[in-house]
Amino acid sequence: MMDRASWHTTEALVIPKNVSILPLRPYSPELNPMEQVWQQLKKIRLSNTCFKNYEEIVDACCEAWNCFCDEEGNIENIGNRAWAQK
Repeated sequence: MMDRASWHTTEALVIPKNVSILPLRPYSPELNPMEQVWQQLKKIRLSNTCFKNYEEIVDACCEAWNCFCDEEGNIENIGNRAWAQK
């Protein structure tokens, strides 16, 4: 799945023959699994926070990612939405 960003739709993009691209509908972030991940990361550690510098941002992102991955079922839940299985 991919959004319709210009760098994803350019003719310069080489897509292997064994890969099928499923374009997302415009203005549908709820269908993009990565948007679901970002929503969880923000909830875990990244929202309503001021950072002193770039390194602090990276550290917070890594901590949020590790917490997200450590909790069993998080990734599976994003891919198994009831409305997406119909």
